[in-house]
Amino acid sequence: MAKKVTIHTEYITLGQLLKKTDWIQTGGEAKIMVKQLKITVNNEPEDRRGRKIYAGDTVTIESETYNILHADS
Repeated sequence: MAKKVTIHTEYITLGQLLKKTDWIQTGGEAKIMVKQLKITVNNEPEDRRGRKIYAGDTVTIESETYNILHADS
């Protein structure tokens, strides 16, 4: 079952999402972890920590799926 992640801005970067979902502890780890973890955004492979994630996107990190929601939704 997908977990819900609420954002309060127009978008969040993949690096910020990794930190928010506790895959990493610091932003500096994002550069390494996006290359090591199997990540897809809307079923497309992704390895850029700066990738913008918007409300309505679905992100899968390894076997965990996250639905991105906007706080106003």
